[in-house]
Amino acid sequence: MTKQSIILGIESSCDETCCAIINQNGDILANVIASQASIHAPNGGVVPEVAAREHLSAMRPVITEALKQSGLTLEKINGIAATGGPGLIGGVLIGTMTAKALAFARDLPYYAINHLEGHALTARFTHKLEFPYLLLLVSGGHTQLLSINSLGQYERYGTTLDDAAGEAFDKGAKLLGLGYPGGPAIEKCAKTGNPESIKLPIPRQQYRDCHFSFSGIKTALANSVSKHSGPIPTADFAASLQATISSSLISRSEIAMERFASSATSEENKMTFVVAGGVAANKEIRKNLKSLAESKNFNMILPPLEFCTDNAAMIAWVGMEYHMIGKKTEFDFAPKPRWPLDQKASPPPGRGVRQ
Repeated sequence: MTKQSIILGIESSCDETCCAIINQNGDILANVIASQASIHAPNGGVVPEVAAREHLSAMRPVITEALKQSGLTLEKINGIAATGGPGLIGGVLIGTMTAKALAFARDLPYYAINHLEGHALTARFTHKLEFPYLLLLVSGGHTQLLSINSLGQYERYGTTLDDAAGEAFDKGAKLLGLGYPGGPAIEKCAKTGNPESIKLPIPRQQYRDCHFSFSGIKTALANSVSKHSGPIPTADFAASLQATISSSLISRSEIAMERFASSATSEENKMTFVVAGGVAANKEIRKNLKSLAESKNFNMILPPLEFCTDNAAMIAWVGMEYHMIGKKTEFDFAPKPRWPLDQKASPPPGRGVRQ
């Protein structure tokens, strides 16, 4: 390993083709993202087959642009990292095969990275954060609470039983005719709405666990819209949906904070609560989570918005962390559409669990 190692990372698990180059100090030398949002917008969500074709077309130009931004050539790269799952298998496969080909051709170590681990360790390069800390990962495909104990050692407190919070935003926005992606559209519309005007149920309030459920919120919203007479007060519906999702995140996070605090050592003072994933960009949710964190003696950290959504810098960084300890991935690695961070976590009650 050289004195200043450099890792190239690839992310292609959903609808964005990304490549980033990072050094061992956490300096981002390049960060390129080719978004497919406008392509999927007419469908109100990501079409996997279309996404895979777009990844195939964009992969080479994105990598070329990242190398150009960094002023480096592949000869200066010390390892290739790529998302190996979880995600839409077509995109994950394209990113994985590209990374393997580059690594094999250049005789470089290859690192298959868990997409969730990318989000989990983002604050390690954005804030130089030390282990351990509590993580709320809240995005379009995942909603989980985890204790991040050390590199490769993660304890899942809870996950979603059905849909993720970001998916609830997307489906709600589609139902209200607000477009895609749904999170920013709902947030913008909700600014002029009354969050108490539409009564939507907050899931799982009777359970003292850290699991989430958002499918019922979508159904309740659809029923409320269909039963409403006269013009739809879109802003009120948007504000009510946002408030209900926020309340669900708050209630589960509070339980997780109590659990994390109970296992903390006496030497630790203020504990750390990290919120990552695309939904972390929502200002109302951020404000409510920050208030909760302060009341529970947690210091809340939010990575910069550009690193909350899918990006390759987080993938490159996790690759760097494993590179630093000499732990690489064999070339026979098979992409995984599902890949839980905590391999020992027992499945929560319910079906269709996203891990």
